[in-house]
Amino acid sequence: MSMIELTDVSKNLAGKQVLDHMSLAVEEGETKVIIGRSGVGKSVTLKHIVRLMEPDSGEVRVQGRDVLSLRGKDLSELHMQIGMVFQGGALFDSLTVGENVGFVLREHMNLRTAEIEERVKESLALVGLYSVEEVMPADLSGGMRKRVALARAICTRPKIILYDEPTTGVDPITADAINLLIDELHDKLKVTSIVVTHDMRSAYKVADRIAMLYEGKIIAEGTPDEMRYAHNPYVHQFITGAAHGPITEGQSSIVKNSID
Repeated sequence: MSMIELTDVSKNLAGKQVLDHMSLAVEEGETKVIIGRSGVGKSVTLKHIVRLMEPDSGEVRVQGRDVLSLRGKDLSELHMQIGMVFQGGALFDSLTVGENVGFVLREHMNLRTAEIEERVKESLALVGLYSVEEVMPADLSGGMRKRVALARAICTRPKIILYDEPTTGVDPITADAINLLIDELHDKLKVTSIVVTHDMRSAYKVADRIAMLYEGKIIAEGTPDEMRYAHNPYVHQFITGAAHGPITEGQSSIVKNSID
């Protein structure tokens, strides 16, 4: 049984078929990276896993449980088991770093104030931040904001972490530090992860397996080395960043669902 499994998931948004009978499986303890151009449905896929969106058809299962069937307490428990790092961090600007990191604990868990403060401090330490609980998000660098967002995601000690473009908007050195942090947290917390990105340097660094999303479907999947040397022309154009190729030529023929 896979830790996360999407089967024949379809989603139409504003008349555009974003996901078209898309299937994806993530094994327990695996870091799966989803690559693809902007607007192909990578973030939409993550939102289906945490049920911020519901599919028009298809099935989403987490730890064997049908996400669409969950209600009330069961749905809240699912959310506690999944940490999500949103693109841009999505911190509350009116709250301090400590209040941001501990927000979910205060709102949804029956913990004493001292326990919450200790959990916040531990989570910040795990991402390399110390004595910043009273700092406001506006006073942080882009890289620090990303780390705070990650600390908030791990504060509930989730079994799954979903990353939405974790290296977007930061310089290459900071991006590499974030990639190292993703690897470290995977090893320390023994989590299952999905990383959505179009940054191939990041994808190669953190992935156990990489899946490419194109025209609503996963068209290829493999290890970083298998994807790097894939003969699939769509994969090759994307990972090399070539201006010319089947993606930009507007071809919409059926793509073989393998890496050849």
